[in-house]
Amino acid sequence: MSDEFEQASSDQGFDVADVEFNNLAPFDDTIESASDNSKKNLEMIYEIPVRVNAELGHTNMTIKKLLTLGPGSVVELERLAGESIDLLVNGVLIGKGDVVVVNENFGLRITEIVCLEERIKRITN
Repeated sequence: MSDEFEQASSDQGFDVADVEFNNLAPFDDTIESASDNSKKNLEMIYEIPVRVNAELGHTNMTIKKLLTLGPGSVVELERLAGESIDLLVNGVLIGKGDVVVVNENFGLRITEIVCLEERIKRITN
């Protein structure tokens, strides 16, 4: 450390000390340890709930039009019949699929998973 910096720091009331760093582990050990740590870290979040939605479609309308809706009204969605349904996790598109019925409940058969690059692109835009 330069004497000038040390003098200027002590004049301004700063305590200045040298820093020593520990030696790093060999590269191969670091990779193996990181892999083990990543698995343990991932296991820590397994029980965190996330919101999963299957989005049939959407549309925009004015409040005036919204207030006229009632039983029997039809809302046209911006999706073609037969087009895949979006699978969203916490509002982020992660895949697409087809509607199925499972034990009298609707379900989604996943037909496509959105690649990581595409998901990141959608989040940043």
